[in-house]
Amino acid sequence: MARKPTTAPRARKPILVTGAAGALAQKVILLLQEKGYPVVAVDFREQVYLGEDIPSYRIDANKRGFEDIFRNHHPGGIVHLGRIMSSQSNRSSRYNMNVLGTQRLLDLGHKYGVSRTLILSTYHVYGAHAYNPALMDESSPLKAAELTMDLVDSVELENLASINFWRYPKLNITVLRPCNIVGPGVKNTMSSLLGSHYAPVLAGFSPMMQFIHIEDMAQAVVTAFEKNKKGIYNVAPDDCVAYQEALLQAGCMRIPIPGVPPVLPRTLARILGLKSFPPYLINYFKYPVVIDGSRFRETFGFRCHYNLGEIFRYYRSQKN
Repeated sequence: MARKPTTAPRARKPILVTGAAGALAQKVILLLQEKGYPVVAVDFREQVYLGEDIPSYRIDANKRGFEDIFRNHHPGGIVHLGRIMSSQSNRSSRYNMNVLGTQRLLDLGHKYGVSRTLILSTYHVYGAHAYNPALMDESSPLKAAELTMDLVDSVELENLASINFWRYPKLNITVLRPCNIVGPGVKNTMSSLLGSHYAPVLAGFSPMMQFIHIEDMAQAVVTAFEKNKKGIYNVAPDDCVAYQEALLQAGCMRIPIPGVPPVLPRTLARILGLKSFPPYLINYFKYPVVIDGSRFRETFGFRCHYNLGEIFRYYRSQKN
């Protein structure tokens, strides 16, 4: 009996990863490659070399030539990690990139048949104020825009994703709201604080905080992308710790300062050696924003591998 000819497995479509110059994006790209996904890397800040087999582009999503990436590579999925933080640009530029740029990305994804999309958001969208509940789940209101204009674009980005859940259902959009991402290579404000020898604290305040290691966050992104279950999910471990205790565990000497804006952000920036300190973060060092990550853990079967002790041990080791 003659054998039926075997058909070769279909080649996977590439995954478009934005924000490729960031530490998290590069770890996500590495994990996707290990799982056999071809990757196309994009960043508006710089063109990064990630290997001969990874096409890399430096381009703004709002530029005309951005569509050429979709036309030439036909990505099957998008991992959008290119959100600009408030310390990186002015308000107008952030809105153009975070909101208008994301809408363009989704429009092109719909046009070229993308079937899975992941967008990285932030727990900051909940807003920090004295009346926050002890644990905030995905149904909690996004109050950040009411408290500061610096987070309007982050809330608008989420509103945009929610609209496109229904406008472009075939994109299968997943939105992740992680707690503080820290660890090797992370350059956000919280990582800078934990990595400092001297860290400022607001006199009389030590809110509970959550931290997720960059390796765990990269795994969370790839897991959510592969399982392709659309929706909005908090991403955080079970444990949390008071901010001042976190600094002690990370080997930082605490410097109490009064919480009196507008002097405070400039003082923090000077102590940390930063160009600027986002003023909106001040409230996050006063009031707790503890998020419930159980929905993500149960939906995707996800567990963190790095505990708080290991996270703080890394920062202590950098000070020796």
